[in-house]
Amino acid sequence: MTDHIRPQPGIMEIALYEGGAAHVAGVSDAIKLSSNENPFGPSDRAKEAYLRAVHKLHRYPVTDHAALRQAIGEVHGLDPQRIVCGVGSDEIIHFLCQAYAGPKDEVLFTEHGFLMYRISALAAGATPVSVRERDRTTDVEAILAACTKRTKLVFIANPNNPTGTMIGLPEIEKLASGLPKGAILVIDGAYAEYVQGYDGGAGLATTRANVFMTRTFSKIYGLGGLRIGWGYGPRAIIDVLNRIRGPFNLSSTQLDTAEAAVRDQDHVARCREENGRLRAWLAESLAEKGVPSDTSTANFILARFADEAEATACDQYLQSQGLIVRRVGGYGLPHCLRITIGDEAACRRVAHAIGQFKGQQA
Repeated sequence: MTDHIRPQPGIMEIALYEGGAAHVAGVSDAIKLSSNENPFGPSDRAKEAYLRAVHKLHRYPVTDHAALRQAIGEVHGLDPQRIVCGVGSDEIIHFLCQAYAGPKDEVLFTEHGFLMYRISALAAGATPVSVRERDRTTDVEAILAACTKRTKLVFIANPNNPTGTMIGLPEIEKLASGLPKGAILVIDGAYAEYVQGYDGGAGLATTRANVFMTRTFSKIYGLGGLRIGWGYGPRAIIDVLNRIRGPFNLSSTQLDTAEAAVRDQDHVARCREENGRLRAWLAESLAEKGVPSDTSTANFILARFADEAEATACDQYLQSQGLIVRRVGGYGLPHCLRITIGDEAACRRVAHAIGQFKGQQA
């Protein structure tokens, strides 16, 4: 009998995460705009490093990630000793919840925030607390009002996913200063590279004992398929996370490719520039067709429709045209579709298709 074999409290409350769809039945050449992937892919230097890695697949990887941490530190002006690497920033988020939250503790995040915050909190046995946003933007006052003595972690994505909105440094500083004693502010900077001149929260994570930053190679670096992320913050937190991190959590292939990618900042700059140009064009084009969106600072826009029925109908029409976008009802936005910024051809194709859809609705 298995009646007495039960998982830890909270685990069965986790709804299985569903990634962006990649296929449309009956369509062989669908364009995927559902997972915020970089349409230009990784840099040539990253590809070359990946190919070279085949020659040492029989060797265990290093356990300290020293070369990658050194490269990240040099590029971003950070202390490598205050960097931890993981299997995407997801694993860093999971480490933080595992290390700092448990039964009777609370983990806060915004109502339209990344689904992994809730999942990792529940996996640790903690209580997830969703805090309202203001016009799909992080509301610092609301977060501070929701904090209690049980609050251990506060996650904000800046820029946020799936809204694309962000708040400024003064607001983040206010949040960090107002947190209860013993709580950590985690700034998720997965899309930080898409904002020119933005450090993703690194400055605050350098100077404050209660601020931590997470980053990823999955977005602008085009390495989503390899799953590489990193975190930066106080040495005391890094020491804790390294104690629960698996010694071989990243392969040599991941480490070498990520190191080559982070050192090719020219590729990052080109991708950021093209994304900004195409994002502005797509947002304006859709607005002219009666589909508004907030000003996005990431590599996607959140297209808003009259209601859930219209958003669903538009998504179905786009699929019939071989275009895959992301429904975001699971994020509390059933009347919206998140559309990744693809290359120019993809952007023009999705704008044309939505125009056709709206024309049929008239």
